[in-house]
Amino acid sequence: MNDEPGTHDLSGGGDVLDRITRFAGRAAQAGGCGPGSAVRLLNVSENATYLVQDPREGPSVLRVHRLGYHTAAEIESELAWMDALRAEAGVRTPRVLPAPGGGRVMTLADETGQERHCVRFEYLAGTEPADDDAAHFAELGEITARMHQHARQWRRPPWFTRFHWDYDAAFGTRARWGRWQDGIGVGPAEHAVLARLDRVLRDRLAAFGAGPQRYGLVHADTRLANLLVDGGQVSVIDFDDSGFSWYLYDVGTSVSFFEHQPHVPELIDSWLSGYRRVTDLPPEDEAEIWTFIMFRRLLLVAWIGSHQGADIARELGAAYTQDSCALAERYLSRRAV
Repeated sequence: MNDEPGTHDLSGGGDVLDRITRFAGRAAQAGGCGPGSAVRLLNVSENATYLVQDPREGPSVLRVHRLGYHTAAEIESELAWMDALRAEAGVRTPRVLPAPGGGRVMTLADETGQERHCVRFEYLAGTEPADDDAAHFAELGEITARMHQHARQWRRPPWFTRFHWDYDAAFGTRARWGRWQDGIGVGPAEHAVLARLDRVLRDRLAAFGAGPQRYGLVHADTRLANLLVDGGQVSVIDFDDSGFSWYLYDVGTSVSFFEHQPHVPELIDSWLSGYRRVTDLPPEDEAEIWTFIMFRRLLLVAWIGSHQGADIARELGAAYTQDSCALAERYLSRRAV
């Protein structure tokens, strides 16, 4: 079964999540957890993620995939890059816990007979850094640079397959997260501003180009919720959206949901200082950072509209659209094509 773009089968309310939670309990046991293991929902975004408490082996994390977002081959590709980053680039990622038969991606039928993919990961301790912590943004920039360097050099397996985050995937006729035009609170005035932004983004991205030094395999969701800080260690989690895009898309995702806050320019400066510890960023690339922040921002207007069951979507709602319009006006006043 394939979801239409912008639909989300896990956002159907309490009854759906109750059913998925029962499914998660069965999947945990199929994945090797012992009798008496308990599952607790951690969050719902693209997928439903559970903490599994096994009285015999301790905690682990189970990801239950939404229907139609990824094939098993795409998930295996994600896991292969996570393994390679951990082994070859010094990026701390969670290890996959294979099922008893050795498989890493489990595919099981839920109560409705629909088959869902699941993956169980090791539990990594840590907390999400604060969104005003410049030091952690510098560390994030350094980690991101190591991921980018690895992606440019890595010989991917011949079966490797992931989707793209280009303009068409974000805002085309089959936009992956739905249409920004259907975002919460997008009326005629908001539509006019965001349509101008859309056109300028399209033209600037086309002019920027997608050569191999600018476009490749990226995490595509390096927001703070996907970092775990534990003492002196930082782990990167949730590679579910990883795919092919502009490398600078990763800096756009780092300030997801708070792009309009006044301290963001300072955080971006910190991110750049960390990135440059590993590799240079050409001035003409640095000049387009806000293009990628706005690319992500407009994409999140669409995401909120198509994921209204997610906690953060309910929390942000129409106010996020209003702030997006104000941010777009400032961006457009400085950049015209």
